[in-house]
Amino acid sequence: MKKVMQTPFTEEAVRSLHAGDQLILSGTVYTGRDAAHKRLCAMLAAGETLPVDLAGQAIYFVGPCPAPPGRPIGSAGPTTSGRMDAYSPVLIKECGLRAMIGKGGRSQAVIEAMKEYGCVYLAATGGAGALIANSIVKAEVVAFDDLGPEAIYKLELDNLPLVVAIDADGNSLL
Repeated sequence: MKKVMQTPFTEEAVRSLHAGDQLILSGTVYTGRDAAHKRLCAMLAAGETLPVDLAGQAIYFVGPCPAPPGRPIGSAGPTTSGRMDAYSPVLIKECGLRAMIGKGGRSQAVIEAMKEYGCVYLAATGGAGALIANSIVKAEVVAFDDLGPEAIYKLELDNLPLVVAIDADGNSLL
């Protein structure tokens, strides 16, 4: 089934998605790879306030390329999601993260957290970073700028095509 949604997500909206659904997503998402995830989880463990509010949000596992002239961002293809598996359950439980966007499989611990707290894993097409960048209308670094392309960016999306790879019931295409 094809669905059109806007962030932020409610738990009800996330639980209405099913593995195999095509999703056209617009709104704000945040980026983050393993270095940023590690810092976020260390901040949570230390009782610090995070630099971004992830409640109801999506994290896109990407390290975007620099923006060419006249564009908000360069190529922005998904990175392998398994590198975030050590951190994702914490962000789902503690922060209310509702969606993750990437490529590749996820661990059973991540899937269990998704089922318990209401989160989905959305697949972006690997190797299509330049095409994906066309759906990103605004990009700005909002945290950890010392990490370069692994910093946390706030992206504004306009009709990014995705597929629900793992739904909030644990059903998976992978």
